[in-house]
Amino acid sequence: MLNITDAEIKRKIEFQNPWWETSSIYSDQKLMTPRAYLPLFFNLFAKTSIKRAVVLMGPRRIGKTIMLFHSIQKLIDEEGVSAKDIIYFSIDSPNFTGMALERLIEVAIGKNLKRSLKGVYVFFDEIQYLKGWEIHLKTLVDNYPGIKFVASGSAAAALKLKSRESGAGRFTEFLLPPLTFFEFLQLQGKNELIQFKPQGKYFHDLNKEFINYLNYGGYPEAIFSPEMRENPSRFIQSDIIDKVLLRDLPNLYGIKDVQELYRLFTMLAFNTAQEVSLNELSKSSGVEKPTLSRYMEYLEAAFLIRRLYRIDEKANRFKRDRMFKVYLTNASMRPAIFGQINAEDDSMGALTETAIYSQMLHFEEDWHYARWKNGEVDFVTLEKNKPTGCLEVKWSDNTLNDSRKIKGLIDFVSKHASTRNEAIVTTRSVIKEEKIQGVNVFYVPSSFYCLFKGEFNLGEKFSSNDLRFDDFFKRDKTEGKRGER
Repeated sequence: MLNITDAEIKRKIEFQNPWWETSSIYSDQKLMTPRAYLPLFFNLFAKTSIKRAVVLMGPRRIGKTIMLFHSIQKLIDEEGVSAKDIIYFSIDSPNFTGMALERLIEVAIGKNLKRSLKGVYVFFDEIQYLKGWEIHLKTLVDNYPGIKFVASGSAAAALKLKSRESGAGRFTEFLLPPLTFFEFLQLQGKNELIQFKPQGKYFHDLNKEFINYLNYGGYPEAIFSPEMRENPSRFIQSDIIDKVLLRDLPNLYGIKDVQELYRLFTMLAFNTAQEVSLNELSKSSGVEKPTLSRYMEYLEAAFLIRRLYRIDEKANRFKRDRMFKVYLTNASMRPAIFGQINAEDDSMGALTETAIYSQMLHFEEDWHYARWKNGEVDFVTLEKNKPTGCLEVKWSDNTLNDSRKIKGLIDFVSKHASTRNEAIVTTRSVIKEEKIQGVNVFYVPSSFYCLFKGEFNLGEKFSSNDLRFDDFFKRDKTEGKRGER
């Protein structure tokens, strides 16, 4: 048997690091519009002195590798880092199969690898392809404090679970979500929609783009590829969902009945934004509850779903979470499986709620939903076990004519002083403020709320709409103005 030589490994490394010769990443990578999350990610490892590796996590095909390359270019152009002090490895390369991470670095820089080495940046892409990667990376962080290590991978299940088990105090996780609605518009140059001007056809045009976002908008490639936009189901299902369900998760966890796992996921996808229980799921799917619990953990770790847990009308958590709501992390997955949707589709309410929840995935906020005997609230944020924000999601303007449709929301807010007697209700096309039983209710179109949250969560540098909704309505007196449908 012939073995891969160090010379062959070195040639592969040089091929993966073109900036050593040109001080530039490849031109096609350079021309791609960066994700809006790039500055947040870049500052995490380039602007801090904390001796930790940064682990970039997220689902397939949402731009993690390109973000690494854009970070490399920023180090060269903005931080003045020598191009030869930046080393990138794509661990899924056959040339690197089974090689220890430290050995790869030794081949790349020769005899210069020593504990006192400083000012070097090392990027490991698709790191989950190395068995026991978390032990390797932890050892590097301990042994080479002067080097800054960054790792990424698509199999979020392995990354999230193992980084927390073995990298405590050594790793900082950065979760890159699917494209937010703000980024979806930004990448297409739809600046006229990003800048809020509720005149004429603004909400009509924004809602039109929102429907496109629901159908395929979570993936950067789909925006720029006409073929993918024409048939997003083939791209999203076969190239993303199927590979995670039929390859990544079975390989990581030894799942033998992949069809059972697939049936469960499609059932959850169809019921996104719905309340379910393990008992109901077990009966409907035919999967025993212990196995079902493991599958749910795998699907959540692999960034396909999220679970939201229930509180009662007093904002108390339930001691045993028998009921929970399930959300796809990317609303586009449901149309990919069950067919494209339009504004009148019966699933619009659930997909709108899913999309709104997905805008907040990067941040580990304490989100719940409230349900009790005579009422419910779609989203409640808690701080120190007290509700601070309440949101009811609708894809309809009918709520404005019938406050009974939000009675549960009004009752819940009235019971809790910590909510400041404020609540948000999303609509289809109406923007308005009114007071109901002492509660200030802000009606905001769902598409605009998605845009606002996606932009606001990126921080002040990107946010032109950085304001509370009560201030927003004081500044813009467009109460009750209807956009075209």
